[in-house]
Amino acid sequence: TRAIGAESTLARIIRLVENAQAGKAPIQRVVDKVSAVFVPIVLVLALATLLAWGLTTGNWTSAVLYAVAVMVIACPCALGLATPTAIMAGTGVAARHGVLIKDAEALEIAHSITTVVFDKTGTLTEGRPRLLAAEPVHGDRAELLRLAAALQQGSQHPLARAVMEKAAAEGISPPAANEAKALPGRGVQAVVEGRTLYLGSSRLMQELGVDTSALAAREQALAREGRSISWLATETGGARSLAGLLAFGDAVKAGAREAIAALHAQGVKTVMLSGDNRGSAEAAARALGIDEVRAEVLPADKAQTVARLRGKNKVIAMVGDGINDAPALAAADVGIAMATGTDVAMHTAGITLMRGDPRLVADAISISRRTYRKILQNLFWAFFYNVVGIPLAAFGFLNPIIAGAAMAFSSVSVVTN
Repeated sequence: TRAIGAESTLARIIRLVENAQAGKAPIQRVVDKVSAVFVPIVLVLALATLLAWGLTTGNWTSAVLYAVAVMVIACPCALGLATPTAIMAGTGVAARHGVLIKDAEALEIAHSITTVVFDKTGTLTEGRPRLLAAEPVHGDRAELLRLAAALQQGSQHPLARAVMEKAAAEGISPPAANEAKALPGRGVQAVVEGRTLYLGSSRLMQELGVDTSALAAREQALAREGRSISWLATETGGARSLAGLLAFGDAVKAGAREAIAALHAQGVKTVMLSGDNRGSAEAAARALGIDEVRAEVLPADKAQTVARLRGKNKVIAMVGDGINDAPALAAADVGIAMATGTDVAMHTAGITLMRGDPRLVADAISISRRTYRKILQNLFWAFFYNVVGIPLAAFGFLNPIIAGAAMAFSSVSVVTN
């Protein structure tokens, strides 16, 4: 796609990074509340120092110097810098490595992720399935492929494209289809040459009451190989019967297995969502080393599945790329979208992976953990200077010049860190 000006890809990347760096993380709001209490307390301590020294020694000049030293060394600059400097560094490093973080909250929450949920197609796999087998119950394979192509012509679904590519490669011309209707999450139906045809999942066959036992053994063998299975059924005179099955294969993305291993090394559990039958979904999960599989999940049920996982006191990240992944991305604690997918997914997610490489998921979590660790370190040093410095100033061991240098050094140490 092409765009100019403010809508170019580069401009959008810059805008995302700027928004993240300008936003406040949840921990920063806590620091702001602490600072709001901290400042009045310091002023009270400075006044107490002034009165204590002035009334006990009568030397009001020294009392004023000590009171000023208390206020100077307690300047809360380091507290204010602790979080935004770490977030600016973290989002900048992430952007250079292809991880765009939309808001500071996503960056902070990502450090505590316990489970990553992956949509299978287009996220862990290439999203370009190929038709690998067409097996009829009776008759010839070419007829099965001809009827399947008739149902799928005009559809932009990846499986439909795979069927049409195979039919074209074998020189098969599909007949016209009428009254075509999509059956969301289950398949498609249409009238072809006077017969109603159905093409879809095992769930659809069960709903239609179609017996698939004739090819059950073959289906199980293909599923063990990690193939996705679609069934073709015909209806004539109200009687429905199985015509055959189609088996699809989608290549696993380079680095997908490595990505899962990296997450496990971080102590993060992995879950895969798939609309495929359980056999093929579990075969793919085994090949990748994924911990848990949720198979035969309808697009509309993805968000509910993520919500149920969150209900188990887990911090969930959802990784997806399609329009139907957007509700699940929104339902997760952190949504992670592939930039190779749809704009809807990217707008919904808090983090976008520019290269569509699943290994970047572990990188995003690692950057978040490092950033959060820097925030905590910065806050420690900011409070450490105050805890040590204020008593020293109040008891007269620091004059304002040394206090000013120490205060400045606290800010420098935070920024340097």
